[in-house]
Amino acid sequence: MAENSRRAVVTGASSGIGEATVRVLRAHGWQVVGVARREDRLKALADETGASSFVADLTKQADVDALASYLAETGGVSTLINNAGGAAGLDTVEAGDPDDWRWMYEINVIAVKRVITALLPLLRDSVRGAETGTAVADILTVTSIAGHIAYEKGGGYNAAKFAIAAALDVLRLELSGEPIRVLEIAPGMVHTEEFSLNRLKGDQAAADAVYANVPNPLTGDDVAETIVSMVELAPHISLDYVVIKPVAQSAAYKVHRGPLTAKG
Repeated sequence: MAENSRRAVVTGASSGIGEATVRVLRAHGWQVVGVARREDRLKALADETGASSFVADLTKQADVDALASYLAETGGVSTLINNAGGAAGLDTVEAGDPDDWRWMYEINVIAVKRVITALLPLLRDSVRGAETGTAVADILTVTSIAGHIAYEKGGGYNAAKFAIAAALDVLRLELSGEPIRVLEIAPGMVHTEEFSLNRLKGDQAAADAVYANVPNPLTGDDVAETIVSMVELAPHISLDYVVIKPVAQSAAYKVHRGPLTAKG
């Protein structure tokens, strides 16, 4: 496999969309650094794909600083894929646990801000001196349709994802004039092994019920393929905001269960 000259960092790489994105990027010849807290899963992914790995808790500034130093010492980075995030609880605003809300804000907003701040100098270095239109750096963040459409019992997650979506819009304005794309992909229903299970605090039956009888919810691979297509577009093209949902999902709060059939 010929190595792509571009190097991507993928956070939340130990499972789900992040893990799938590492695989797809490697299949396309990219140099990739997978980042997550779970060393054993990162090592297995690195052994399988040839990606590099870096163990970090992105809610800790020291870990983020160490990641930036590692990247600077080992070749820099041209593409940042912020995938680490998560949901906790499925309660009303009234009944929601403030600790769940605090954690969701830390991982979905503050951690993303930490990583962007730490890696922006390296992203700039990757395109410094390039002729206009010949090179681009990317900051692609995986948000959620929950960051654009509110739904009942999603208050804490909605709040965090709305916040990071707004921050990305601001960042895009602030980076105007630089060859850096600020990209957002907002998935709907994606059936991964851990997202709903973690959100529902280990209740496997409740997690399974989320996807029960839904025809073809998205997979991590579906989102990963779309992410890679976004960052592989020509340098002058920016897909600022992409929503990806299964056909069975009309909105965050409206999902069809059962076969899809034409009417009439």
